Amino acid sequence: MAEYRQLMITRIHLISGLPRSGSTLLCALLRQNPRFTAAMTSPVAALCGAVHSPMCGGEFKPFFDNARRTAILRGIFDAYYADVPLDGVVFDTNRTWTGRASLIGEIYPQARIICCVRGIGWIINSIERMLISNPLELSRIFNFQPGASIYSRVETLMNFDTGLIGLAWCALREAWFGKEAKRLILVPYDHLAKEPRHTLDRLYTELGEPPFAHDFDNVVYDEPDYDSSIGMPGLHKVHNKVEYIEQKPCIPPDLFGKYATASFWEKPGLNIRNVTII
Repeated sequence: MAEYRQLMITRIHLISGLPRSGSTLLCALLRQNPRFTAAMTSPVAALCGAVHSPMCGGEFKPFFDNARRTAILRGIFDAYYADVPLDGVVFDTNRTWTGRASLIGEIYPQARIICCVRGIGWIINSIERMLISNPLELSRIFNFQPGASIYSRVETLMNFDTGLIGLAWCALREAWFGKEAKRLILVPYDHLAKEPRHTLDRLYTELGEPPFAHDFDNVVYDEPDYDSSIGMPGLHKVHNKVEYIEQKPCIPPDLFGKYATASFWEKPGLNIRNVTII
């Protein structure tokens, strides 16, 4: 048992928040640090969900108490990140972690949830730009279906139960107002793109990590096979230099304006839990 414990992950944080809001860029930067392990969305959250359910219901429930559930769920992290050195820090990415903040608090009490955020209109705009760039592809985001209008696509994206944006937005809002809000660290996309050095310095401070000299002119990350499989080539490709590029919306102005007030993290009066924003 002592030997096994030496192999357990002891330093882990989660990356979550909204899609198309800088999480891949953040991972690309963090992985420059040789002590850090970070990448795009991993299957760990899905594995935890699949294992958690039968431990809490059905014929096998009597065999599990909270201590055993915790050990098994942590075992998923330990197995998936078995190649991480003992002094390494894991950053696991999944947009559903904000909806599981209480669970994270139980299995990893010291973990923080880093939430990348961006205005909803700009997220929709980013997805539409990807679709326009790949007109011969059909995306898994829309069940590989052709012919929908932008208005129906936005309805799909913003569905609170299944939508790429809507589900993530609801989970983030739940965590923001919940008792585990102290665990959150919000990273607005504009801050990361415009002031990457300052943003990373503040993040390191919040995480209690020693400073590291990142190279903001040579950032490399790509997942071409995954992006091709979902019909969105280039979705996770990071450009070499971190910079903020001014753009004009390519979506109708009424859609852009419809979600102008959805950025609740920008309203100081709604930050009742004093969530850290860097």
